[in-house]
Amino acid sequence: MICRTMAAPERGRNYRGFILLSILLGTRSEAWAGHILYSVPEETDKGSFVGNVAKNLGLEAQELAERGVRIVSRGRTQLFALNKRTGSLVTAGRIDREELCAQSARCLVSFNILIEDKMNLYPIEVEIMDVNDNAPRFLTEEMNVKIMENTAPGVRFPLKEARDPDVGTNSLQSYQLSPNRHFSLLMQTGEDGTKYPELVLERVLDREEEAIHHLLLTASDGGDPPLSGTARIQVAVVDVNDHSPVFSLPQYQVTVPENVPVGTRLLTVNAIDLDEGVNGEVTYSFWKITPKILQIFQLNSHTGELSTLESLDYEESSYYEMEVQAQDGPGSMTRAKVRVTILDVNDNAPEVTITSVSSSIPEDTPPGTVIALFYFQDRDSGKNGEVTCTISENLPFKLERSIDNYYRLVTAKNLDREILSVYNITLKTTDGGTPPLSTETHISIKVSDTNDNPPSFPHSAYSVYVPENNPRGASIFTVTAHDPDSDENARVTYSLDEDTIQGVPLSSYVSINSDTGVLYALHSFDYEQFRDLQLRVTAHDSGDPPLSSNVSLSLFVLDQNDNAPEILYPAIPTDGSTGVELAPRSAEPGYLVTKVVAVDRDSGQNAWLSYRLLKASEPGLFMVGLHTGEVHCAGPVGERFAQAEPGGGSSGPWPAPSLGHCHAHGGGG
Repeated sequence: MICRTMAAPERGRNYRGFILLSILLGTRSEAWAGHILYSVPEETDKGSFVGNVAKNLGLEAQELAERGVRIVSRGRTQLFALNKRTGSLVTAGRIDREELCAQSARCLVSFNILIEDKMNLYPIEVEIMDVNDNAPRFLTEEMNVKIMENTAPGVRFPLKEARDPDVGTNSLQSYQLSPNRHFSLLMQTGEDGTKYPELVLERVLDREEEAIHHLLLTASDGGDPPLSGTARIQVAVVDVNDHSPVFSLPQYQVTVPENVPVGTRLLTVNAIDLDEGVNGEVTYSFWKITPKILQIFQLNSHTGELSTLESLDYEESSYYEMEVQAQDGPGSMTRAKVRVTILDVNDNAPEVTITSVSSSIPEDTPPGTVIALFYFQDRDSGKNGEVTCTISENLPFKLERSIDNYYRLVTAKNLDREILSVYNITLKTTDGGTPPLSTETHISIKVSDTNDNPPSFPHSAYSVYVPENNPRGASIFTVTAHDPDSDENARVTYSLDEDTIQGVPLSSYVSINSDTGVLYALHSFDYEQFRDLQLRVTAHDSGDPPLSSNVSLSLFVLDQNDNAPEILYPAIPTDGSTGVELAPRSAEPGYLVTKVVAVDRDSGQNAWLSYRLLKASEPGLFMVGLHTGEVHCAGPVGERFAQAEPGGGSSGPWPAPSLGHCHAHGGGG
């Protein structure tokens, strides 16, 4: 879409605004495919209204700041600014059309409006309208014309033209000559549109009557009011000189590279005058010339050598055209054209302007997301100005062309902060010159974390062994889960799943520190009460939403020798007497008298039992099996009783002598 608006006139000049109707140009790859055209007179004050950008973009004024709307320009000087309070485009300072565009028929300033949040660009063009702020000026305030006294009336003598940098009706329109008897003025228009004056001889001159004629030449433009400039003309009447200088060529041409050293001789013009003496002495000078050319080239008045005064720059101008004149002593002259063509040299490396860049992007950014906007340019021309751009290889990004020479850096793959959290991207631009020149631009893109990883335990299950009779509150184990995310997404807390054991909540036996993962025993465990606990620990991160994982933990209680053996048989009498076991008098050694039966509530080695006699009334008569508890006769019982009873004994069973105490020992000691 093209919208054209002319700003209000300044300084009393009568300019009327105009609006060109919007014209749909078609759809391009951008969200907005057209461009906006405004007009503003030159020389307006800073802050002058140019156009309503917010309205033309379909935005409210307050959205300019909210959406990061700003001007991006390839120029070195910013001519316009956005008034984000009103949504208007205004001048950033005084604009001189002639300084900006010289004498071009139209003076257009191009730039783009960037809407930062969407990274969309909208082309803008502002036409700078000419005002009559320059008067016509002659390059010299005085012209010297020599005319032979035998010159016939009607002969024309070209005069140096005036220059007016304005355009249209504001440019040079006419010349006037001060009233005199001998001369009139004729205005001619050259092929390039330049208006130059010619002095016309109306009456025969007589050097003896009047050797010098003083005239005043006035150049006027067509502005309202018109401006003018003057130059003095001194006409010297000389004697007859019947030969004029003749150049060897009607036009001189030379082609040179832009990097020739200052002072290089480019060419030599040469003119011959067949007259002798002063009438044949030729001098050279510029004729049709601009102030800029006078700064760059010099012409030796005696030799005709044309050389450089300053460095040439193809990017400033690819050629120069000028006229030189050869004049003999009396004043006869002739002219020739000179054209100097400049060849481009690859002396400018590509330039990269980062218009917009996202310093940080989330790792879940989808492919195709725009993260940076660049502008590439090379001031050289042809192959020297053709720019190719590459980025570092093996990166999840790619370059896409936008409008003009704008390129976008977009994501090409999914990102993973846990693999790489910062991308250092090198943008290399190379031109097509020989040798090529290149520029490297570095940007850093940080990948911000999203909660895409749950905490993880190094093992799927754990086994923990705790001796019984442990102190209450003792630390019994530590679980640790790792979360590769960062900050809150990586902060892990721990908890135990709810469960019961023997009808009692698991949380009354074991607790866990939610921050450290340390497990604590809340009770002193008893192996004889229970031997193992099955726990499930869950690790949560602090993301939004949080992610979690769990692990199984088997807690085994280890037995300790905390129970003494208990003798079940023979039972100890409750009346304080000693139990009696009967053995026959005929019992031989090895006879089984009785068996002591004992148990131990401990397990394993702690429950292994051994037996021994603590004391006996007849030492050596009986023995106890160390591991069986069986009491056997160690010698013949009958002999011992026969000795004990006077008069012999009977053959029936007798109570065995007192064994004393039999003691059972647990294997734990």
